[in-house]
Amino acid sequence: MDRRPTIIDVAREAGVSKSTVSLVLQNSPSVRAETRAGVRAAMARLGYVYNRSAAMMRSSSAGLIGLVINDLRNPFFTEFATSVQMALSARGFATVVANTAESPELQAQVIAAMIEHGVAALIISPAYGGDGACFEALLRAGVPAMQVLRKVDDRTGRFPFAAPDYVAGGRLAVRHLLAEGCRRIAFAGGVAERGVTRERMAGYIAELAGAGHAPLLVPGRATRAFGRETARFLLREHPDVDGAICFNDLVALGMIAGFAEAGQAVGAAFRIVGFDGIEESAQSYPALTSVGCDIAAFGVRIAATVLDWMQEGKAPPPELRTPVELLVRASSHTPGPS
Repeated sequence: MDRRPTIIDVAREAGVSKSTVSLVLQNSPSVRAETRAGVRAAMARLGYVYNRSAAMMRSSSAGLIGLVINDLRNPFFTEFATSVQMALSARGFATVVANTAESPELQAQVIAAMIEHGVAALIISPAYGGDGACFEALLRAGVPAMQVLRKVDDRTGRFPFAAPDYVAGGRLAVRHLLAEGCRRIAFAGGVAERGVTRERMAGYIAELAGAGHAPLLVPGRATRAFGRETARFLLREHPDVDGAICFNDLVALGMIAGFAEAGQAVGAAFRIVGFDGIEESAQSYPALTSVGCDIAAFGVRIAATVLDWMQEGKAPPPELRTPVELLVRASSHTPGPS
């Protein structure tokens, strides 16, 4: 090596994260003995010399974790972010949270700022689009970074990805509606070209095909307003549709409102299933059936995974899918006589 080795070089040589090397240099008791030995051996091979004065200048941010979320106005992402922040706090780490409002430009800006301020790791639910510059910046900085809920960068060996099993959720929803007697089921909401939409649609399409039914896709923004408009559209253009699976709970809640405006009963003549299982879904009228992702438990798991990566050098698997369950309520189910 024709230059002075850096902490990033040591991390690569030892096969651990930059944060793990930092913890070794700080003599942190949270690092396992074998990991510590491996890092020390890598330092010796590279001739790395610890600059303690420079490290002291950075130490004020050593306990910071960056959390970048594409849309904190959506309760699903808010519940996730809250869960992560609380779990990290319980382990003594502070969280720097940024909302990118689905803007890849803003996302690149906030990630650059977090790198500059020395976050120890980053958890990102990424915005779609852009040129991927923010991931290249993370790669250069050697900051452990995990993609959650949506995948934008396919290099999951470097940027691991974790999400609920969206495909299984779509299948569960279709099976339920068919068992409830639905003959024509639509899928409403979600921007068609986005990976998360394709996954949620995939389970729906596959399960319908297996039952000999044709799909009806009505893509669009994942908002209450779109759900309300879609209720009117289905009543007007597809009166044979008697069930709908919505991209998320916001679309489903909007659809319930749209049917109510039209004087159409939801839960009997028309059945609706949402996706995500946000807290509000249980409080609507009628209460919304939803594919529950247990987003609070998911957040706790992601926090623990990232801390294990930082402190123990235990890299997450390239891809992790967590189980989902169908939360059956009145919007799709009419109880039989007791």
